[in-house]
Amino acid sequence: MNITAIIQARMGSTRLPGKVMNKLGDQTVLGHVINRVLAIPTLNQVIVATTTETEDDHICQEASHYGVNYFRGSRANVLSRYYEAAKEVKADVVVRITSDCPLLDPLISDKVITHFLDNDLDYSSSGLSGTFARGLDTEVFTFDALSRSYFHATKEYEYEHVTPYIYQHPDLFHIHAYSSSTDFSRYRLTLDTPEDWELISRIYGELYTGNIFHWNEILSLLERQPELALINAEVKQKKLGE
Repeated sequence: MNITAIIQARMGSTRLPGKVMNKLGDQTVLGHVINRVLAIPTLNQVIVATTTETEDDHICQEASHYGVNYFRGSRANVLSRYYEAAKEVKADVVVRITSDCPLLDPLISDKVITHFLDNDLDYSSSGLSGTFARGLDTEVFTFDALSRSYFHATKEYEYEHVTPYIYQHPDLFHIHAYSSSTDFSRYRLTLDTPEDWELISRIYGELYTGNIFHWNEILSLLERQPELALINAEVKQKKLGE
């Protein structure tokens, strides 16, 4: 079974342009994401899916620098980009990762994938349960589910966010959320705004020593220094269609 992680990345961003090429210590945000995804043991391969826009040449160069392949597709229709990328590499199972999550924990991602495989699911996600900190999101789905989405999705937000057609149709797909035993949804660890960047930079400044650090270390830091979580506490996640 070919389990492929596809990291979506592009230079364009409404609230924080070029964010994935910002430096956190000795690596870019995208570099950290790639290395964290490469550390997920259940994967067979990792690719970066970007756009055909000239500005995203930087994304391709960065992927090559870290030794992973890249695919170039539609800027606006990310569902199409995923489908074409997965089809090209003959993926049986797709793991969707976004490049604005430089605190992704490969141990949690591995558990989501294992949960997906053990329960013979069409789709599973750590984000669907709403119990994890945003920024630890991992989605796993079959190529068949992705293909059905590609051919049947009709809404703009379904094209932009890749998986809504799947998780909004539990009548068509075998879906189960991967949940945390404790609700950590009050924490925001994704990168969309200057406030997010300040928090993530502070976390890297405290914990990064050249190696991957994990969610338990981040949580310990946030509990020791509760003022950190206040930095981006007012940031609202965009809803589907916004």
